[in-house]
Amino acid sequence: MKFGIFYEHQLPRPWKDGDELKLFQDALDQVELADKLGIDHAWEVEHHFLEEYSHSSAPEVFLAACSQRTKNIRLGHGIVLMPPGYNHPARVAERIATLDLVSNGRVEFGTGESSALLELGGYRVAVEKKREMWRETVEQCLNMMVMNPYPGFKGEFFEMPCRNIVPKPVQKPHPPVWVACSNRETIKLAARLGIGALTFAFVDPQEARQWVDDYYRILKEECVPIGHAVNANIAMVTGFSVHNDREEALRRGLDGFRFFGYALGHHYIFGEHKPGRTDIWKAFEAARDQMPANPGAGGMGTPDEMRAHLRKFAQAGVDQVAFIQQGGRNRHEHICEALELFGRDIMPEFKEHAVERQKKKAEELTPFIEQAFARKQKMRELADDEIPNVLALGRQISQQPQAPDPKAEEAARRFAEVSAVPLTDPLAKPAAE
Repeated sequence: MKFGIFYEHQLPRPWKDGDELKLFQDALDQVELADKLGIDHAWEVEHHFLEEYSHSSAPEVFLAACSQRTKNIRLGHGIVLMPPGYNHPARVAERIATLDLVSNGRVEFGTGESSALLELGGYRVAVEKKREMWRETVEQCLNMMVMNPYPGFKGEFFEMPCRNIVPKPVQKPHPPVWVACSNRETIKLAARLGIGALTFAFVDPQEARQWVDDYYRILKEECVPIGHAVNANIAMVTGFSVHNDREEALRRGLDGFRFFGYALGHHYIFGEHKPGRTDIWKAFEAARDQMPANPGAGGMGTPDEMRAHLRKFAQAGVDQVAFIQQGGRNRHEHICEALELFGRDIMPEFKEHAVERQKKKAEELTPFIEQAFARKQKMRELADDEIPNVLALGRQISQQPQAPDPKAEEAARRFAEVSAVPLTDPLAKPAAE
């Protein structure tokens, strides 16, 4: 089984100058440490306007910084918001490919749609259409990474003409694709589309087994890949705080995990938010005594308790467990101590047979993946004579008939002056004497 660390970049109020700087610098240090310890993935969300819960609105910048301080850890977008109101799919393809290049092929491409009205409304993304937007744009974004040139597209939610999207990613045909899953139905959708399930439902290992069984059964029987490769993996998120003293582990990590859940509920389920004014931490403190003492906080305790927790996920067939170690007011030094203890005393047991397990799994799934691609209808490549020529703007202006409108002539002259483009056709033959 593989392991990841997961970041929302939480920052409870009250805020002081320098708090965001410390938050990001501490996170970079933690990712660098995780890489040295042999942890497999660092996941970074994309959220907008979700104060205190997530200050991670430009994940590609953070992950690019991580790429220059690490050597092996996989860099996961967990996730990119795909509706075009947030991100044009061509811009996503460009950013993912660039991150793959600067990281030397270590990107995991997580995708999703969001369910928070603060960000949906802020970018004017229609709630009732966001799933259809996600599906349309993910498929075309993956085509853009692979096709040379991309033939162009006119869909329900975006359109663009034929262009060659550059650069192309290191990983061929494209980085592994995931979708954020908060319920069992999205797990099933991930299987049908041949992409990884990045699961945020905080289910117990017994329920996780049911989700895993659903996923692999549907993948084998119904999958039609949305991309050009299948990423057959399930990752599940859990709390994280490890210490040799159980009470100390809970003291260091439980409040942060509870705030994580409370702030998530505030923005997604029950909250009322006044931008720039609502104090979620203050509301959390008022509600804390009424909250369950240990709300699904498996992954917190002694090394023995963590091993037992993780063994259940491994036995259920989960491929990766990602840890929420940065939540609420959890302290940087405590996070680092817990990561070091995990890497030294817990992780080796789960790494021992990882290569053998992955090989066996790949052999089992190969014929089913071949059948899945046989069901897929790929976007048609353009023949050379179908690829349109695009004339530069200066060329187009020079070839326009002489306009009798003096304003048009003046505009053309000004364009030529600022762009150094001659008004005559530079490819035209010299006029005869």
